[in-house]
Parts: sequence; C-alpha cells; structure tokens
Amino acid sequence: MHLGFTSFNTGNLAVPEFGRLAQLMEELGYESLWTAEHIVLPDLPPGQTERPGNRPFLDSIAVLGYVAALTNRLKLGTGVLLLPQHHPLLLAKQLASVDVLSRGRLIVGIGVGSVPEEAQAMGAPMSERGARANDYLEAMIAMWTMEHPRYSGRKIQFESINAYPRPVQKPYPPFVVGGRSEGAYRRTVRYCAGWFGFNMDLQQSKGYIAAIAAAREKYGRPPELGDVEFTIAPRETVTREVIAAYAEAGVSRLLLRFPTDGSIDDAEALIRANAPATFGLALATA
Repeated sequence: MHLGFTSFNTGNLAVPEFGRLAQLMEELGYESLWTAEHIVLPDLPPGQTERPGNRPFLDSIAVLGYVAALTNRLKLGTGVLLLPQHHPLLLAKQLASVDVLSRGRLIVGIGVGSVPEEAQAMGAPMSERGARANDYLEAMIAMWTMEHPRYSGRKIQFESINAYPRPVQKPYPPFVVGGRSEGAYRRTVRYCAGWFGFNMDLQQSKGYIAAIAAAREKYGRPPELGDVEFTIAPRETVTREVIAAYAEAGVSRLLLRFPTDGSIDDAEALIRANAPATFGLALATA
C-alpha cells in the first residue's frame, strides 16, 4: 500500500508556500501528490459568499511543473483533469513537458466533469463529454506513440504533424480514470493503468472494484496494461486497520485529503501525523 495526498492545489493551500510541504512529504516517504481541477465554476449570486463558486483552483499543469522542480521522487498525479474541456494536442504537449521535467514521475488522472455550467462555458457540453473523452484519450496516445502521428475521430482529426519531446515514460505516462459510469469503466479497462475513487468508503470502493472487474470481462483488456491499479481517497480516517481492509479489497494507493479550508500549518500537521512509517508502511524511494 502507498500513501499520498490529493486536492492540494485548492482553497487556502493554493499558494506557493505549499512547495515546502511537498518537500516534507517526500522526506517522510509519501509516494504521490495529486491535484484537483475546475477551470471555471458557476458564478456566485449577488450577496452570496459561500464556496465553491469563489474557491481557488491553481492550474494542475502549472502546479505540477512547480512541484516537480522542488522534489525528486514524489509521483505527481492529476486527480482528475476534466479531459473533454482540454484540447488534446495542447494537453499532450503540456503533460509530456511535465513528465520530462519530473523525469518520469507523472500520473495522468482523467475524468469527464460534472458541472454543466463549466462544461458549456468550456465548449464541451455534457452531452458530448463521453465521446470527447474517448477521442481525446486516443488522440493523445497517438501523439505520444506513433512515429508519424495521425488520428481520425469524431471530435478531433490530424495528420502530417508531430510534437516533441515525447514523455519519458514509455509508451506513455499511466492514465487513471476517475468516474462511476459504464463509460468510465470501459475507458479504464481498455486504455488505462488504473481507476481513481474520490471521497468513498470501503463498501462503496468494493462495489466499484467489482464493477470494473465486470467491465474487464465484458470489454477485455490489453495484456500489456496488466492489472487495474486502484487509487482511493477514503472517507474513513486512515488507520492500520483501514489500510489493511483496503489492501485486502485490492486497493494499492490511499490518498488523504487536506481540510477544506485548513491552513498551511494544518496541512503540515496532517502530513506529519500520517507519515507512512506511522502505519508500518515502506517508504517510497523512487
């Protein structure tokens, strides 16, 4: 079992001072650090001050490049990018750049989004999000793996173009799907290294693990992808017993969550209190 943290680029933690906390995580043997993403959110009605409409979200690509420069071993994940809202060729360039700058430490978490106002404003209506996600995922893989890239899909077509550098990780950085629909399960088993579950308990996690196993039977899985790796940000407080229960269920990575409006000092205390050694876990060394 590996431990990490997620959603560090939001709220009160969306500040440069978080860099020293990433370094502390690496020192204490955590395995990974993951961003969250919203590009835009519905505006607040006049007089309303409650979040999330005015909640800060640092851009995932920018912040992972920043953290990559401050760390050497910590894996860097997007948890998750709203794939239909990005142009796939630009995103492929940005992600390849992060993988190069981090010397191969990138994990690409992708989802389709759930906020209609955001999707519409970004030119990716909710009704098209599944089709766009499939096309964009295949298009990025083509850009990273084909000597002379070309792709013809419903939402994106290209040929006679190329882009370098390619990612350090071969054939490309691992994709992880965040989503709880049949389309997400199919995407996971056909293309991706793993599945990402946010804010769920053990019983829910077992249900989604079973759903993905069923999808694997239904759709097949390329042998080169191996087993599906499960990453969960659990609702439960992480203890030795909770870690053991998730490991028995087939989960290989648990992500702790920072307090919604906690301070940098609160985050540091949480990092120190939940260090892998506290639970008798091996420290991440690469």
